[in-house]
Amino acid sequence: MAWETHPVTPDRFEDFADVINPNRRATHCWCLAHRLRAKDIEELGAGDRETAVRALCEREHPPGVVTYRDGLPVGWCSIGPRTENPKLSASKLIRPLDDVPVWSIICVVVRGGHRRQGVTTALLEGAVAWADSQGAPAVEAYPVDPAGERMDLTMAFVGTRSMFAKVGFEVVGTTGAVASGMPRLVMRRELAGA
Repeated sequence: MAWETHPVTPDRFEDFADVINPNRRATHCWCLAHRLRAKDIEELGAGDRETAVRALCEREHPPGVVTYRDGLPVGWCSIGPRTENPKLSASKLIRPLDDVPVWSIICVVVRGGHRRQGVTTALLEGAVAWADSQGAPAVEAYPVDPAGERMDLTMAFVGTRSMFAKVGFEVVGTTGAVASGMPRLVMRRELAGA
C-alpha cells in the first residue's frame, strides 16, 4: 500500500472535493465553517463556498492536505497557520496557549468507504510532515475526548485523542469550547523548527 500526502493546490481541488463533498452540494460546508466568517466567504467567493475554497487553494499556504492511498484520494486534513484561519484566530474559546506561531488542524475527514483502514494515521503523519516542510514550529489540534460517552457531533474530532497521540501529539491544555458538556483538548506536536 502506497501513501502520499499533498497540499490542496488548484490542480488537486477535485481530489479534495471527492473526499469532502463527492456530490458537490453547494450548501455543504466545504470545510469553511470553522475557518472563515461569512464576510470572508463573501469576500473570497461572492458568497459561494466552493469558489471561496478554490481561492484559498491558490494561496501560499493552501487550506490543507489530501492523502492518497495507491493514487486514490482518501483523506482530507485542514491544516495551516493559525493566523490564516480568521474564525479560529478570533475565537474567544480556543485561545492561543502561548506565543508559538502554531499551525492548527481544524478538520479531518476520511472518505466514505475507507474508514477504519489506517487512513487517519497516514493523513495526520502526512499533514504534520507537510507543516514541518513549510517551517511550522508546532502543530495543534483541538479534539473532544468523550471518555467513553456517546456523542453525535460533526467536526468535533470526537474520540480522536488517541489518533493524535499515536502520531506524537501531547495534551497541553484545554479550551473554553465545549461539546456536549466536555471541553476540547489542546494537543500539540513540536516540530524540528521549534
